[in-house]
Amino acid sequence: MVQARKVASALEVAERWPAGHVEIVPIVTTGDRINDRPLAEVGGKGLWTKELDAALISGEIDFTVHSMKDVEVNRPPEIRLAAVRPRMYVQDKLIGAASLDDLKSGAVVGTSSPRRAAQLLALRPDLKIVPIRGNVDTRLKKVEAGEVDATLLSAAGLHRLRLDHIGVPLPLEVMLPAPGQGALGIEIRSEDHECSMYLKNLDDVETRCAVEAERAFARALGGSCHSPVAALATVEHMEIHLRAEILSTDGKDRVRDQARFGLRECDQGSKLGEEMLARAPESIRQLFRNA
Repeated sequence: MVQARKVASALEVAERWPAGHVEIVPIVTTGDRINDRPLAEVGGKGLWTKELDAALISGEIDFTVHSMKDVEVNRPPEIRLAAVRPRMYVQDKLIGAASLDDLKSGAVVGTSSPRRAAQLLALRPDLKIVPIRGNVDTRLKKVEAGEVDATLLSAAGLHRLRLDHIGVPLPLEVMLPAPGQGALGIEIRSEDHECSMYLKNLDDVETRCAVEAERAFARALGGSCHSPVAALATVEHMEIHLRAEILSTDGKDRVRDQARFGLRECDQGSKLGEEMLARAPESIRQLFRNA
């Protein structure tokens, strides 16, 4: 809802519409309702999007707002990405300790993200990883109550909730984020040219190209929500710098690489994904459909 309001407000300002002109339609997704199991066990990222997709395709709503890290890389043909808002915060934050090194031996860390779990185990194989679901407040309370020693949350999500003071940002060299992390995307019906015209003023070209490069990388892997994948693209001087890694679930094996290509060549992210998967050990390749 915070994300939707931010986009609605930006559109109202851009079009000089009065506050409240853009109607927000709350939709409860399956991902919202299921909070006792990791999403990868019950359907993956589609649990965040299928109800919104149905409402959009039927014409009940005109556009949807998503955290791009939660959107499947293969989307229905009736839907297209109209705009991506500028992003500032891409890192993960550690809640419960000043650093990973400060966690005691055998500390219990709550996360349902296969990426975060694998990256943690690659750095600290002594840690015990347990699944944890629920909204931000629920996760923070589990740390406060001592149910887990620590957890990880995205810096972007905490910022949108005005909780910047919570947690310690982890360096990108320590924990590379998920593809699309920190970016808000706006989707419309593919043939809705009027809505496209309005939303193009909200599109940040550099962020969009970076996110599309990250998603192209993930798409080439053919993985699922069980597959630990990290990717971050940044833009400098009209060039994309894409850093990426794929891991085994236990973090013992990891393939890292990077590539540079032109701003309008975001599909080159797929080439990096194919190359990395081709030289990955079996422990990683088995996690991807393309293996």
